[in-house]
Amino acid sequence: MSRRTRRVLFVTPFYMLFEFFLLKYIFLLFGGLNDVYLIVLTILIGLLHCGPMFFETKKSTPLGRFLTTVNGIWMWASVMFLIVILIIYIGGMFITLPSEAIWVLILIVPLLGSYNYYKAHKLVVNEKTLKLDNLPRDINIAHLSDVHFGSVFHKPIISLISNKLKELEDTCELAIISGDLADGSSVVEENDFLAFQEVNMPIIFTPGNHDFYPGIDNVIKACKNAGIIVLDNERKEFGDLSIFGLTFSFEDRDVPKIDETWLNPNLINIINYHVPYCWEEFSELGFDIQLSGHTHGGQFYPAICFSKLIFRYNKGLFKNKLGNYLHVTTGVGSMDTPMRWGTDSEIVVLKLRKS
Repeated sequence: MSRRTRRVLFVTPFYMLFEFFLLKYIFLLFGGLNDVYLIVLTILIGLLHCGPMFFETKKSTPLGRFLTTVNGIWMWASVMFLIVILIIYIGGMFITLPSEAIWVLILIVPLLGSYNYYKAHKLVVNEKTLKLDNLPRDINIAHLSDVHFGSVFHKPIISLISNKLKELEDTCELAIISGDLADGSSVVEENDFLAFQEVNMPIIFTPGNHDFYPGIDNVIKACKNAGIIVLDNERKEFGDLSIFGLTFSFEDRDVPKIDETWLNPNLINIINYHVPYCWEEFSELGFDIQLSGHTHGGQFYPAICFSKLIFRYNKGLFKNKLGNYLHVTTGVGSMDTPMRWGTDSEIVVLKLRKS
């Protein structure tokens, strides 16, 4: 049983308790609903939350992916409805809200949901410029992360990314994926990433935490079958670039010793590390650029506000006093729920220029 499966099973009882009281207060706005019916609804929501997972991790099916997506959308809607309920009940302590106002607040959720769903499925290409003293020539890199291939985002997202990267072939020398190509919500089969074979530039991938959930060997096998270069605690040189891929490590995996063998002092040194941690340490060691993801930039409001508190480097491009850079992308896919608000589903073209 993967860490993700254990996490979902652990959370489900608390999630059901939350849903029971959320539904209770929603229905109270319109006269209430018998607790027996509320319990039945809560059980169905709980089954929807964890049920498809057991089938999807063995064999992904259209029905399993549909049910998982419905659960993800409802999870997002539950957060929004909670905010609406708090506004209505707290506001009602001071003023009397007419029924029309209550209906408007309730209907905002599905309307906002349509925008969130659209935003999560619209892949955009953003650009950022990095100025480096020791750069011999202009270089463009396509940076992406957190594809989260699984039950919510399946093969269509691989094709979508592949098509975008093909559009960038003439302007970018290589593409770098900073982890979480898969997310563990469904099995990863050896032919799932074959669409990447159509991209006519090197694609480099270093595993993140979620890549271990469906079995890291399965993810690496699917990558290599698609011609993706996997840097699993390894260094490889591409022209004027030296790239070290530092894999996210759990307790049962050895973390490589950080030393100068990770670098080539005659080249631009890039470390591809899923999480935006240890930037200061890597920078002092001599890495010019760190490429990360993991945060999703918070993904949607109000989670964005909390993400800024949790992650020092939440999203965007950062430069330190040594002139070295950290880039944290908001990712391509999304975590658990196919919704975005305030962040892009993005591929970022990093334009390396001489300062």
